[in-house]
Amino acid sequence: MSETGPDPTRPDPLSGVARVSAGHVRIPLCVCGRFVLAVGSAVFDAMFNGGMATTSTEIELPDVEPAAFLALLKFLYSDEVQIGPETVMTTLYTAKKYAVPALETHCVEFLKKNLRADNAFMLLMQARLFDEPQLASLCLENIDKNTADAIAAEGFTDIDLDTLVAVLERDTLGVREVRLFGAVVRWAEAEAQRQQLQPTPENKRRVLGKSLSLIRFPLMTIEEFAAGPAQSGILMDREVVSLFLHFTVNPKPRVDFIDRPRCCLRGKECSITRFGQVESRWGYSGTSDRIRFSVNRRIFVVGFGLYGSIHGPTDYQVNIQIIHTDSNTVLGQNDTGFSCDGSANTFRVMFKEPVEILPNVNYTACATLKGPDSHYGTKGLRKVTHESPSTGTKTCFTFCYAAGNNNGTSVEDGQLPEVIFYT
Repeated sequence: MSETGPDPTRPDPLSGVARVSAGHVRIPLCVCGRFVLAVGSAVFDAMFNGGMATTSTEIELPDVEPAAFLALLKFLYSDEVQIGPETVMTTLYTAKKYAVPALETHCVEFLKKNLRADNAFMLLMQARLFDEPQLASLCLENIDKNTADAIAAEGFTDIDLDTLVAVLERDTLGVREVRLFGAVVRWAEAEAQRQQLQPTPENKRRVLGKSLSLIRFPLMTIEEFAAGPAQSGILMDREVVSLFLHFTVNPKPRVDFIDRPRCCLRGKECSITRFGQVESRWGYSGTSDRIRFSVNRRIFVVGFGLYGSIHGPTDYQVNIQIIHTDSNTVLGQNDTGFSCDGSANTFRVMFKEPVEILPNVNYTACATLKGPDSHYGTKGLRKVTHESPSTGTKTCFTFCYAAGNNNGTSVEDGQLPEVIFYT
């Protein structure tokens, strides 16, 4: 089979079979033509041989593009595949409508081979329209890997609201939230124009609908939020105030936006616990609890599990960091807070973005807590290994005492009991 054109040494079997013009296809039928169409298409088989079979010597199909239907006929008569960037989507529609799965497969394969960041959103919308879940999944994976380029492409502003929502719901987008917000504003301006609305902040909010709540404003820095979303006019005054409070006070007020990090990683979240027992009490005086660690393979740390209060439910203010030990460079941090219930459980505190950890390099994990005395861990392990249940891959953590400004945490006991990561 060929996707570049017919064999020039073979006669054209379609000569005289179909007449086409803009907007419709008209097919003169003979016994041979009926047979070929019926064998290749369940829809034509029903049309010619079913209980409501037509007896006409000519059929008109007004709902398909002429070039696409000629491509279908070419395929049915000679097994030759003639599709290109300009015709592949209409050919896919025609193949699905007339139940020619082999041609449909060729169209999908063509789209897969030509999938790029700059056309991923256009193809995603078409894949959703034509109910092609495998193609849609590949488009989403491409968008995850190349989010910044994909949202900068012209096709991004042409997608429909449902497609926008499907993308914004993903935890795996690889882009800072402030850039994502800028792209969504561009989409809202284009959608307002499509709906013949003035691109005012109020109309942008109106066309964004439920997609606005999927922008994870809490993942921005306060500077990013103040310079962009806070001044856009798209957010309500109460939302701006609550988000500023979220950035600056503890306990943090409830906000109507997701604060879960977009990990930009695929796979299953993992965690290791380095203590064998929990005790009380551990106090805080403004210094950081720290522990050095290294790993045997590349991972991405997304957060820590921390112990909470021994005095019942309460809130903590906390700064978490990962520092490259040798250069003293801060690779990731977050000023945030967490609520605990008074139990000896650990409580998740997440970075805004994953922190890449390279094998056999020393890093320092830090947590500076403000709050009442807490539980702490004892019977600590110097080496902790996590084995993936699906692949058997082993990730080995080695912990060492972090000298200097330390609140007392060591390998044997203290805070920072859990590391949450992706491999």
